[in-house]
Formats: sequence, structure tokens, C-alpha cells
Amino acid sequence: MLILIAGPYRSGTNDDPKLIQQNLDRMEAVALPLFRKGHTPMIGEWAALPLLRLAGSKELGDEIYQEISYPIAHRLLEKCDAVFRVEGASKGADQDVEIAKGMGLKIFYDLKNVPDEKR
Repeated sequence: MLILIAGPYRSGTNDDPKLIQQNLDRMEAVALPLFRKGHTPMIGEWAALPLLRLAGSKELGDEIYQEISYPIAHRLLEKCDAVFRVEGASKGADQDVEIAKGMGLKIFYDLKNVPDEKR
């Protein structure tokens, strides 16, 4: 399965770069276990961050950020089979889960519940 990892990115950070990186690290920590279970993990920021740089975004939340950040996650959801929701308050991740539910995608909250699909 292609699994979008959704969790806090900016939430609770007051846009402190170190705290944002910690949030990204928490999402990325789930990626390798998902891969080892036979899945393809994806994080919206992996796609968004290079686009933000290329588009000239100057700060978190600017117009370019709004144009790219959430829409890229929503486009990814159209290709995904499931979402893994990392713990923590996040309006964006909650929105991703709601969209995914509406699309009939599987939602996981614990690695134990993600099936092994090793080949």
C-alpha cells in the first residue's frame, strides 16, 4: 500500500524550526517501519518542501505555502491506499484523515495494526 503519514508539522511549534524538525522526525520515524512491512510511505512535506523552495516561499504560512502545502497532501491522498495518523494535535492531519475516510481509505493509528505485505 501507498500510505500517507499525517501528523503535526507546524502545530504546537510557534514556527520554531527546531520544533518543526522534531515533528517531521516523528513522522519520518514511522516511514521505515512501514517500508519494512512492505508498504511505500509518503509524507506530504517530502513533496511540498522542495516545491516551496522552488516557488520562492519566504516564510511558513505565506501565500506560496498556502498554495502548495495542504493541496499537495490532498493530491497525494488521491493516489494513496491508506493514512497513518501520527499522534499529536494537527488541524491539517485531522483534515487529511477526514478526506481519506470520505474516500474510503484505511486509517491506521498504530503500527501493530498495519498488515505485513512483504514480498
